[in-house]
Amino acid sequence: MARRDLYETLGVPREAESEAIRKAYRHLARQYHPDVNPGDQAAEDRFKQVSEAYSVLSDDQRRRDYDEFGEVSLESGFDREAAQRAREAFGARFGAGGEPGFAGEAYSYGDLDDMLSHLFGRAGRGGGEAAGFALRGADLESELELEFLEAARGTQKQLALARPDAQGGVVRENVTVRIPPGVDSGGRIRVPGKGSPGIGGGPPGDLYAKLRVRPHPVFRRDGRDLSVTLPVTVSEATLGAKVEIPTLDGKATVTVPPGTDGGARLRLRGKGIPGVGSAPAGDLYAVVQIRVPRELDDRGREAVAELARFEPEDPRGGLGT
Repeated sequence: MARRDLYETLGVPREAESEAIRKAYRHLARQYHPDVNPGDQAAEDRFKQVSEAYSVLSDDQRRRDYDEFGEVSLESGFDREAAQRAREAFGARFGAGGEPGFAGEAYSYGDLDDMLSHLFGRAGRGGGEAAGFALRGADLESELELEFLEAARGTQKQLALARPDAQGGVVRENVTVRIPPGVDSGGRIRVPGKGSPGIGGGPPGDLYAKLRVRPHPVFRRDGRDLSVTLPVTVSEATLGAKVEIPTLDGKATVTVPPGTDGGARLRLRGKGIPGVGSAPAGDLYAVVQIRVPRELDDRGREAVAELARFEPEDPRGGLGT
């Protein structure tokens, strides 16, 4: 039975960019995944078709072969150079009154597709010049969600996979993915040998786990630096104080100098995201937020009025144009 056009299988045009192909695959794979459609053979068959189409079209070389030679490039014994020589031989003989020849043998087919199909169908059964040709399997991609602290500190996660095997079935397995410290959203972790199976005895491709890190309620990240909002009272900002702040490793003490303004950034060196290899860790910045009293009695208002004698004469003088 002839295969369905791979672009049609994914619902993308032939000129589609790699990102469009990846998005289409991810959408269809989620829709027809066996875990989402338990016991639905039609959905499982569609999942296999989608996975096969993506394994070809996501690989630049295999996509070029498919675009140039069509379905014959999907045969297990396909050899690009042999196919090009066959095409040249066909072109040289076609219309010259003779039969197209290749490797010393004579063929009489209606067109080049027939010739290539015969050649690589024969090669795939162990004969012909292209026999023994092996192709590495395509790489696959999956999404892995992490908590903020897992990404910052590093961890191990279990990823449930359902991927096609060389016989057209579905392999289900749990794969352990080691997450190094300091990863961030958009990063990818490579898991060797967990991609699509190879063709013609070739090695399997790799799996790439694309990371998505959930935001943290306290920490904000900028590269390897972290920042936290540090509320302080008026008296602490005015007179100075030592206060505790959270870090990735627990509590730490930071000094608020006397006369600290709101928005000031107090740095704790090396308390940010851990470095990779010889790279140093980032820093942690405590961003001061001055909290003013909301309810005052008469005595409190008198105290604030007394404090006003020591305030700058024109704190907004620099705002003039």
